[in-house]
Amino acid sequence: MARDVQITFDCADPAGLAAFWAEALGYQVQAPPGGFPSWDEALAAMGVPPERRNDASGLVDPEGTRPRLFFQRVPEGKQAKNRVHLDVRAAPGVEGEARMAALEAEAGRLVSHGATRLSRHEPDPPLGSGHLVMADPEGNEFCLD
Repeated sequence: MARDVQITFDCADPAGLAAFWAEALGYQVQAPPGGFPSWDEALAAMGVPPERRNDASGLVDPEGTRPRLFFQRVPEGKQAKNRVHLDVRAAPGVEGEARMAALEAEAGRLVSHGATRLSRHEPDPPLGSGHLVMADPEGNEFCLD
């Protein structure tokens, strides 16, 4: 039986982290329920107090083909290296120095949105094509691949 997948991030600032990943992946904030022009108005109508309105945020792929991303506030901060991480395919089919230049350009763009560059791994043929290790604004590691 086929199943849909949602990727969930535990974080301190769901709206902020969702905004970063929307920029990184070309996603958009999930629309509020029908009849509401904004999430703030929908949450107010549901009786959610203002201090709880950033407890969660959802992103969807505008084309509807990639998994939904969900960001939920948790009280504890990140404690250790991620056991699962995202590989952002920023240079598929590109090899060598052109690949690394494309990855560097994307790293620069994401740093301007709050990411941190952690390390660079040079191409090592035949199996290693080179990648960059990054962290999102809350320190979750991901690769530019």
